Amino acid sequence: MSYMENHFDKRLDPTLLVPGAKSVVSLLLNYYPEESQNPDSYKISKYAYGTDYHFVIKERLKELLYSIQSEIGDVDGRVFVDSAPVLDKAWAARSGLGWIGKNSNLLTKSVGSFYFIAELIIDLPLEYDHAVTDHCGSCTACLDACPTEAIVAPYIVDGSKCISYFTIELKENIPSGMQGKFDDWVFGCDICQDVCPWNKFSKPHSEPLFNPKPELLAMSKKDWEEITEETFRVVFKDSPVKRTKYQGLKRNIDFVKPNRPIIKASVSLPEGSAPGIEAGTACSRKPGPQGAP
Repeated sequence: MSYMENHFDKRLDPTLLVPGAKSVVSLLLNYYPEESQNPDSYKISKYAYGTDYHFVIKERLKELLYSIQSEIGDVDGRVFVDSAPVLDKAWAARSGLGWIGKNSNLLTKSVGSFYFIAELIIDLPLEYDHAVTDHCGSCTACLDACPTEAIVAPYIVDGSKCISYFTIELKENIPSGMQGKFDDWVFGCDICQDVCPWNKFSKPHSEPLFNPKPELLAMSKKDWEEITEETFRVVFKDSPVKRTKYQGLKRNIDFVKPNRPIIKASVSLPEGSAPGIEAGTACSRKPGPQGAP
């Protein structure tokens, strides 16, 4: 997780990404699915059901920037979709799109937290929105539900203990001490979002590209365990799951499947304008210390 330390100055100062930047326009795009996986299945995060969001959102943002330039004139800016050192959640919170919850996700009272966050950073001054208040209250559902205790305290997540880290970012063997804690997740994890009371307000998205292939929804645990590289390429074509590669997915499946032989691991934990889009704006000065990035 050391990559989070890279270009920290740019994370705090958008003018280092877009010279003369005046505004950060934060946008949300819902990905909550209408259909879910077969109950007898290993699980992947809902954001990975369909086409990789980078492909979908970046083109929409480019269209939005072009529209702004066509209407207003000479506006310089860049689009960002989880592809540069930008404090996505902090800017979205400052823009009033939601608040940073105890699970470190951006939460909203109207649609929960199952959405992607993206930004336009432009050199155009705008009328700015304002942050909203925190509505987590005394709830500790996410802390209580996390099987690896990655949420070490309210609003503080140790990413190196998160199932998403182990199943996506980690390239070595998963530490044997984590065996039995993954609850059948083999790519990402939605536990802290699934238990959040605000996600009872989640509504299905309206983006066809985020719809899962029928083959994915129908897969049983047996299908996952017997998946071939050819099937992987077909089912997960243009999917975020390709990030872990076939061998990485097989590693994850082998780790969580029942009756797995225990193998001692020597790896230690590292130190520590489209349908459904909502937008908010923030001044491009440095964000305050609100929540985690």
